[in-house]
Amino acid sequence: MPVEVKLSDLIRLGVTDEDEAAAGIKKLAKRLVKEKIIVSYRAGTEFFMLSQRSNNDCHYLHPITRLCTVYEKRPDTCRQFPKIGPRPGFCPVGPK
Repeated sequence: MPVEVKLSDLIRLGVTDEDEAAAGIKKLAKRLVKEKIIVSYRAGTEFFMLSQRSNNDCHYLHPITRLCTVYEKRPDTCRQFPKIGPRPGFCPVGPK
């Protein structure tokens, strides 16, 4: 599932800081695309789209353990899941 994040999430993840963001969001987005951290930035919504692996897994999902590698710093979108999203309250993994 694609993950949209805000600038504050990227700062929390440690991929940028407030100083770099203040210098220009478009320049920041260009660097993050080049480093394959994001795939796009939409100025209208101010959302960055995190990159995914070829199997559509999140960039931060460990391929073997299937656990988030940045759990303590995870984006708000992930913190809010499944309260928000295309199907609020639905989790594809289901209860354990």
